[in-house]
Parts: sequence; C-alpha cells; structure tokens
Amino acid sequence: MTAVAPPAELSIQTRGLSKRFGRQLAVNGVDLAVPRGSVFGFLGPNGAGKTTTIRIMLGLAAASSGSVRVLGEEMPERLRTVLPRVGALVEGPAFYPFLSGAANLLRFDAADPAAPAGTRHARVRTALERVGLGHAADKKVRAYSLGMKQRLGIANALLVPRELLVLDEPTNGLDPQGTREVRHLVRSLAADGATVFVSSHLLAEVEQICTHAAIMSAGRLVAQGPLTELRRAGQARIRLLTPDAGTAARVLAGLGLTADGGTAAAGGEVLYAPLPARPDAGAPTPEGVVEALVAAGVRVRGFNLEQGSLEDRFVELTGEGFDVAQ
Repeated sequence: MTAVAPPAELSIQTRGLSKRFGRQLAVNGVDLAVPRGSVFGFLGPNGAGKTTTIRIMLGLAAASSGSVRVLGEEMPERLRTVLPRVGALVEGPAFYPFLSGAANLLRFDAADPAAPAGTRHARVRTALERVGLGHAADKKVRAYSLGMKQRLGIANALLVPRELLVLDEPTNGLDPQGTREVRHLVRSLAADGATVFVSSHLLAEVEQICTHAAIMSAGRLVAQGPLTELRRAGQARIRLLTPDAGTAARVLAGLGLTADGGTAAAGGEVLYAPLPARPDAGAPTPEGVVEALVAAGVRVRGFNLEQGSLEDRFVELTGEGFDVAQ
C-alpha cells in the first residue's frame, strides 16, 4: 500500500470508517485516500461495502465510527458547504417519468439554492449535449432506455461546475457507444481539474479511465494506490512458446515453477508459469529460466515476462472473480 498524501492533497479522506447494521459490520475500519485531480476507481465484489461507504461520504448515511473529510471539510458537519461542490450519481438515477429529460433537469436545478437561475436553461442544454442527450431533451423520461437514464443522471451532476464527481456504476446499462462517450466524459472532467470517484464492477472500464484505485473486500480496504503500482503488485508470469512443451514443463518443474497452458500456437505450444510473488535469493530469474531451457535442448521460439494485471491482483486479494466486460 502506498504512502498516504497529505490531507491538503486529498479530495476524500476517511480514517477508521466503520458502519454496522445490527451484527453485520458492512464497512470495517476503512482508511481511504483519494488524491485531488485523480480518476479514482472504487472496486469490489457485490456486498463489499462500496455503496455504503459512498453514502457515508455524501452524508446519506451515518458512520458508526471513524471520520470523513471531503474537499478538506469534515463530514457531515460541513455538509451544506461541501455538497454544492460535489456532483453525484448513486444507486441509479430517479426522475419524473412523465416529464422530459430537460424538464427534469430544470426542476432539479431550481431546487438547488446555489444554482444561478439566469443561466438555468443554457446550463441544462449544455449538460444534455455533454452526455449525448441533446437530441432527446424533449422526450419524456418514461421513453428513455436504461442507458439514457444513466446519462441523464450524469448530466444532472454536471449542471454546475463541480470539484468532485462521485459516480456509482456510471456505465450501467450503456451500449458500447454510450460507454465510450461516458469514458470520454470522465477523462474530460478530470482534464478540467475535477476529481472523479468511480465505483464500478467493470474491470475493463476502470483500467481504461482510472489513474488510481482501491479494492474493497468484505467491508475492508485491502489495497489502494496508483493503478500502475496495483498492477505491479500482482504476480508476474513467464510466457513460453516452444515446440518442445513436454521437455519445457519438466525443466520448469525442476526450477520450482508449475507450467500450465499447453495451448497450440504457430511455432509450437504456449506455456505459462507464475513466478514467486516474493522471490527469495534462490528463486529463478527470467534469464535463468531461458538458460536452463536452452541447456536442456528446448527450442525457445518466444519468451516474455507478463506483469500481473489488475484482475490478477483483485482475485489475489478478494478470492473472487471480476466482471471484465459488459
């Protein structure tokens, strides 16, 4: 786990955050640190405590213990000061189905005392265009698809400039084109200086848009940091292409490595062998593996070292699989 940045450099910071529902500890001593200006992926299987943590951060639920600071302010004490600077889409958008998308946003904006009335219509049009709903502004929401409702929820969060955007499953229900649009939108928000906090179960999306991430498991925070560091912490493996797969597997076994794969490919078969997560002084190096293979007469037609992926790290920490595509 990486060193925590000073509080002034964090958009969100929790210390010992816990939430209990009866005998169930849904959030257990979470110390979260979200750097300002980051696109932060909040990952974990269903029931890990992600949404409960988000609700506490936004003042929608009370913590059983611990503290939360959002944009440098204590929550929930400074709720009225902080929330106008935060846009959020949590647990799916809820709108008046008999009103159009534009009419819904106009009502929500009018309910915000900090929103300037003189620019309301122009800001609603801009927000709808930004999420790709300009063509559907006058269509009733009951005729919207799930993906369109999701984008309308993001538009609502963008009606006024925000320092922090909290998006819970922002690509839920979107088709591939809509997913690409939201991905581009998130990047543009970060480029404008906002911090974007994205809770998601879609690994591919997190890896494409996030700069930092945290992994939750059974209410605990088990890892967090820059995405590159989380990937590096995963277990590396060698990939070997050879027509002498049987001999190669025996050589690897002699080095203490367990080969799997045996997938047919041009030039022979592909074998994979995980390297020790914490190699000791006697552990084989990639160079040593190649040397042993060649010495045994194995024809090496391809060899490379694959660094552990974010998915590998997730499975290692939680013991659960991850959805990797929509």
